[in-house]
Amino acid sequence: MPKMKSSRAASKRFKLSATGKVKRSKAYKSHILTKKTTKRKRNLRQGTYVTAADEKRMLQLLA
Repeated sequence: MPKMKSSRAASKRFKLSATGKVKRSKAYKSHILTKKTTKRKRNLRQGTYVTAADEKRMLQLLA
């Protein structure tokens, strides 16, 4: 049986941390930025982790 291919879309969007958690970047930072506050845009810059409910699916896509 051939090797499983990882989802190329998922591998561009998610990275694995050293502890095995799945890192992601936040959404809503691409356009229509004038109506968003500076504080909100600043908080969108920081990355975060995928929730525990979705983490199993993301790991399957990255495997």
